[in-house]
Amino acid sequence: MEEIILVDENDNEIGFEEKINAHKNGGKLHRAFSIFIFNSEGKMLLQLRSKKKHHFKELWTNACCSHPIKGEKLEDVIHRKLKQEMGFDTKLKEIFSFIYKATDINSNLTEYEFDHIFVGKYDNEPKSNSEEVDKWKWIDVNELKKDIEKNPQKYTPWFKLTFDKVKDWANRKKSSI
Repeated sequence: MEEIILVDENDNEIGFEEKINAHKNGGKLHRAFSIFIFNSEGKMLLQLRSKKKHHFKELWTNACCSHPIKGEKLEDVIHRKLKQEMGFDTKLKEIFSFIYKATDINSNLTEYEFDHIFVGKYDNEPKSNSEEVDKWKWIDVNELKKDIEKNPQKYTPWFKLTFDKVKDWANRKKSSI
């Protein structure tokens, strides 16, 4: 059983909760992260969440997202989970954080997260973990923007909430990703 880190609105640790329990009954605010990966062509790496996931399964999202567990530092878990889910590691930079809450109507589980957003660059093919990821793809961000507007139901809530801000940041920082 993994215990994740419960936080207040300022991301101060206030306790721990078993992962699934933290997502039940409207959720408890917990620390999380989302990693966005770009290649040299400016394309973004997406993953289709595995049908084996507890919630928001079979939706497209950013390259990797998860939670640190009790005793784990954010700067360590981002690299561990990126390797575990996508089979590679790269330099990552935090660009912002925010709080959101979204309930999956299929599982009735709720993500209530203080989400730290990281970006990185990678130019090879990932070797995704089938327990975590059903498919992956590189996609042009302008094409992706159009598809999110046309088919929002195909994407995770946190991805839709962060996409424009990450895209704008990447456009301004192209040479330094």
